[in-house]
Amino acid sequence: MATEYSVSIKKIIDELSLEAIYMPSDADKLFITNSSVSRPGLQLSGYFDFFDNTRTLVFGNSELSFLARFGAEQQFHVYNSLFDFGPPAVIIARSYEVPDPMLKAAEKHKIPIMVSDDITSGVVASLVTFLNSELAPRITRHGVLVEVYGEGCLIIGDSGVGKSETAIELIKRGHRLIADDAVEIRKINTRTLIGQSPQNIRHFVELRGVGIINARNLFGMGAIKLSEKIDMVINLEIWDKSKAYDRMGLENEYLDIMGIDIPIMTIPVKPGRNLSNIIEVAAMNNRQKKMGYNAAEDLLTSLGMEIDEDMVEKRVINNWE
Repeated sequence: MATEYSVSIKKIIDELSLEAIYMPSDADKLFITNSSVSRPGLQLSGYFDFFDNTRTLVFGNSELSFLARFGAEQQFHVYNSLFDFGPPAVIIARSYEVPDPMLKAAEKHKIPIMVSDDITSGVVASLVTFLNSELAPRITRHGVLVEVYGEGCLIIGDSGVGKSETAIELIKRGHRLIADDAVEIRKINTRTLIGQSPQNIRHFVELRGVGIINARNLFGMGAIKLSEKIDMVINLEIWDKSKAYDRMGLENEYLDIMGIDIPIMTIPVKPGRNLSNIIEVAAMNNRQKKMGYNAAEDLLTSLGMEIDEDMVEKRVINNWE
């Protein structure tokens, strides 16, 4: 069964700089569980088929001006019918004054009311973006997440293979650490994964032989970042002489993370290999591929070889633990 996440109204108020007009109880104890937002339209005329009462309601100029044409008694009837379904909260845009009939209906049904000074579309966009992040499905996996030349690189591999040491070297070269040891991965939408560190271990790195260090305190604020999109996965493994590693780059391997295929590259580790250099090049090469350029295909074309589908292999790994 899928886990249902929630976000407190207090956190939404702080994030969107809202003014609380009416709260039936402590905002820390009131929660929203749906990332979708509704601007009531047909509901104002009494049509409630397919109305989702778990969505936050946003009122703007159109909704308020439409209801202002009616008397206070009719307005109360409309608001009362709407709030009777129990929406989690109401936000009024453009700093409009809360109509008395709305306030009375909200107090009757204990519906929180907040006001924003932003335009209606801005309120909706900011709220949806924030809720998508806070309520996103998530998993936590062992690994290291770093930003390298703007690419989010999730480094995975067996314990002791050198993930944290590589991350420290990348930090010293000007790149940024997001998470070490445990990476919390959130599925923001059908194409995007965002990684961050759990709050209690944020900025800390474990180095065998040295101990625990705080990357933010040691290297400065420029060495860390709170979250980053996951663009690629780097799998570090001890060099296996019996294994044939990809030398051309025509094998497109992907890791299935929460239903999203993320490019993955296996880098063999042995003495003398500069892993930070390799990861930097891998990040830049991944960006080039996203922009439509593949060096291996370009080389084969320049040698007069035709590229067919059989030469470009694609494999998806589904059993990542």
